[in-house]
Amino acid sequence: MRIAAFTHQGQPGAGIVSADGLSIQPVELAAHEKPLGAQSLIERLSRGDALPPLSAAIAIDQVTLTAPLPRPRRNIFCVGKNYYAHAREFAGSGFDSSAKSGGDVPAHPIIFTKVPECVVGPTDDIVIPKGVSEAIDYEVELAVVIGKGGKGITAARAMDHVWGYTIVNDVTARDWQARHQQWDMGKSFDTFCPMGPWLVSKDECDGNKVQVRCWVNGEIRQDANTADLIFNIPFLIETLSAGITLYPGDVIATGTPVGVGIGFKPPKYLVAGDVVKMEIEGIGVIENRLV
Repeated sequence: MRIAAFTHQGQPGAGIVSADGLSIQPVELAAHEKPLGAQSLIERLSRGDALPPLSAAIAIDQVTLTAPLPRPRRNIFCVGKNYYAHAREFAGSGFDSSAKSGGDVPAHPIIFTKVPECVVGPTDDIVIPKGVSEAIDYEVELAVVIGKGGKGITAARAMDHVWGYTIVNDVTARDWQARHQQWDMGKSFDTFCPMGPWLVSKDECDGNKVQVRCWVNGEIRQDANTADLIFNIPFLIETLSAGITLYPGDVIATGTPVGVGIGFKPPKYLVAGDVVKMEIEGIGVIENRLV
């Protein structure tokens, strides 16, 4: 199942994407649920409830896709330095406040968050905050969407709590990330979390072994597989839920592979007019322009 959020004729909605990706069947939602995109559907499905009735299909080119969770109910959980090559790349960049001698590859997951308000859609612009930072970088990431909530979830049972997956671009102001040491601010500027194009259920996509790619202006920059994660999805869920209750619709961005802009010498930061395209096998593509 693929769940998309969209606007059609000026109104928000959510629906089920057809197998060929050419149309969406809107779900009949209450007015207060519509701006939340897939959130209420994930909650229903996690309880074992049936979906609300579906309306007539709409051609996908007649709607504007928004982030599938346009305003997550709380901060997005994010994992830093979760691919071996990227961990070494970032530790050697001089911008990594978490790196210590001999500790380029973390012994435990590095967790930070992005505020819900930084989420934008799969084709929305990313705004460079002129006069605030121009050291803007890209990070393609597989994002896990929690279905069944819980606390103290073991790694052995963790996948029972996953509803599915989406793509996020963990856009980052590198100078703010380095200056403030805690990463939340440099990760949470407005428009710094493109998400989409939709949610894909775990029965249609195995997030534990999918290819993750990113292009900037047509140049391939990142190309890796989630099988190479330092801390896999079950371990991340076990770690997060040890002391924090997870809820349906929670998003966990699992980390980015080698090839980010800061890893080049000199760094290849994003500038106005750049186009960043990200693709994850079994999910789809998001593409955003810098302005």
